Amino acid sequence: MRPVNTELFIARRIFSSGENRSKLSNKIVNIALFGIALGLVVMILSVAIVTGFKKEVGRKVVGFGSHLQIVNLDSNQSYETQPISREQPFLDKLRKVGGVKHVQVFATKPGVIHTDEQMMGLVLKGVGPDFDWSFFRENLIEGEPFAVGDSARSNKIWISKQVAADLKVKLGDKVDMFFLNGEEVVPRSRRFEVCGIYKTSLEEFDRLFALVDIGHIQRLNNWTDDQVSGFEVLVDDINQLDIQEKEIKNLLVSYMVENGPVLQVVSIKSKYNQIFDWLSLLDMNVWVILVLMVVVAGFNMVSGLLVIILERVQMIGILKAMGLPEANLRKIFLYFSGMLILKAMVWGNILGLAACLVQYYFHVVKLDPASYYVDHVAINLSWGLFLLVNIGTILTTLLMLVGPSFLISRISPEKTIRFE
Repeated sequence: MRPVNTELFIARRIFSSGENRSKLSNKIVNIALFGIALGLVVMILSVAIVTGFKKEVGRKVVGFGSHLQIVNLDSNQSYETQPISREQPFLDKLRKVGGVKHVQVFATKPGVIHTDEQMMGLVLKGVGPDFDWSFFRENLIEGEPFAVGDSARSNKIWISKQVAADLKVKLGDKVDMFFLNGEEVVPRSRRFEVCGIYKTSLEEFDRLFALVDIGHIQRLNNWTDDQVSGFEVLVDDINQLDIQEKEIKNLLVSYMVENGPVLQVVSIKSKYNQIFDWLSLLDMNVWVILVLMVVVAGFNMVSGLLVIILERVQMIGILKAMGLPEANLRKIFLYFSGMLILKAMVWGNILGLAACLVQYYFHVVKLDPASYYVDHVAINLSWGLFLLVNIGTILTTLLMLVGPSFLISRISPEKTIRFE
């Protein structure tokens, strides 16, 4: 026969007792429970919003520049790059590095785009047949990807919605671009046909980049078909980026040749460090909110527990007189408090998850993309973080109740049995 947990049995009887609903403590406890539920809703939303915002902005930045770039050391992170050969001996091993998802060539060239009414600066990003279009497909408004072949160059161009609006062009229109090479006095020109218009809401990048066939960049820079600005490396997990960066650097060092170009690995975090440093600062905001909400919830429950103990001093006195140790008495009220906390957390989780799901699927709350890089509040539905918030809340709150539970030791049986 299984032993009966006396403390848990008594706590459950108190919790389910109808008498408890008529006591003064019921109103105070309900206020405490409302505070815990509301605090949990705020914590769930805070974690989901901040992690979602970081994930979405980081994904968009990576979409324009990949996780890692392998370029000539002489390029100095300029859009006017020094070429390297696309036929590198380390490529096969690079693709086998743990966590590497895709490797593709690229080239960049700054220029001025011109129409009959407007002109503006723009950076052409040349893409090859191996280009991963998935990010730009997700953000495509109208049009379709252009085909990149090994022989004839495509005269198609992808521009952002902001650039199209500024230039007053639409799908199928022709635009001219002008470029200067070194000390050339007469600019070189190219005419492109707009075949795709995208919008990522990352306006700083939308107004900067356009996609074209890499062959145009090679021709404008007087490069051969074998020369490119470098390689873009996409990885599975940006949180492991530092490990992969170090491994790829070691791989490049092992393939260095005398009098050959010195290659460097540029991480997206270092290339756009101002953006990623700003995103890292958001973590501190989340921790402040979590700590404040847990502390408030704990103090709410402490006040409720003290009232519950004071209203049940007669029961405490009787149980003490019957020989129940004080530690076991404290367990009764901690069990009871835990049940109340769980009840509040159930409602907090329901409301918090409901709010997250509504925002995730319907984008109810909008944002100004010029200020926030996204046009709506992004939500990250991570069950791991969700469980951590719940576990941290209940453990911290229960620990805060251990101290007040020692009030039971000050209750005298002979005085409290007659207490009314």
